[in-house]
Amino acid sequence: MKIAAVQMVSVPDVGRNLEAAGRLVAEAAAAGAALVALPEYFCLLGRRDTDKLEHAEAAGDGPIQRFLADSARRHGVWLVGGTLPVRAEGGRVLNSNAVYAPDGTLAARYDKIHLFAFDNGREQYDEGRTLAPGHAPVAVQAGALRVGLSVCYDLRFPELYRALMDPPCDVISVPAAFTYTTGRAHWELLLRARAVENQCYVLAAAQGGTHENGRRTWGHSMIVDPWGEVLAVRDEGECVVVAEVDAARIAQVRQQLPALAHRRL
Repeated sequence: MKIAAVQMVSVPDVGRNLEAAGRLVAEAAAAGAALVALPEYFCLLGRRDTDKLEHAEAAGDGPIQRFLADSARRHGVWLVGGTLPVRAEGGRVLNSNAVYAPDGTLAARYDKIHLFAFDNGREQYDEGRTLAPGHAPVAVQAGALRVGLSVCYDLRFPELYRALMDPPCDVISVPAAFTYTTGRAHWELLLRARAVENQCYVLAAAQGGTHENGRRTWGHSMIVDPWGEVLAVRDEGECVVVAEVDAARIAQVRQQLPALAHRRL
């Protein structure tokens, strides 16, 4: 089964982002992918953090969610819909990762648990100003694949992925918008570590490039196999990264080094 990570350079215009996402999902489907993942904030990278509040949707309905459902149905794919803002209490939003089945129905929704904050004296980010955290790990059965859901900064918290491995996942999805600074230092390292620890594929769809709001994201969307080998990667710019998920490869890795069975904590 082929899986695909869509890389984007999203802008402060929802309409333009949906057009780009639709084109790239179509490209992934044409390449034979049955499971396609969009990046975090695929629908909007605004000029201000508060811009996402203006485009927040009610859970279960809204133009962004309808776009995702229609795209999954049109191309007959499982679509991991990056993230979109969903209204929460207290004037904030959830950074929600919605997954749609090939018939366009909502199969699962995961709300990002860990909220990013960073300050090196030159760059400052604090997602908690506009985002409310999610609370529960979520995995979804996408056809033959059990897919564990996570978002961006979650990647630094291995305990989340351990919670997703009961029963074990075949694929971990990590839509992201890593900063250039943190991505250059840690992105590939962390993705490969999560693949090795959990002996599964990692599907990492990223924002990658210099955005109209002046922000630069790291990109390097990639697919990693259960032994930690990078099967496919692209550095920056719009693109689609495709690789094959091989159930026999997962079984081989887990049999020759049964680390999941050896867990004691």
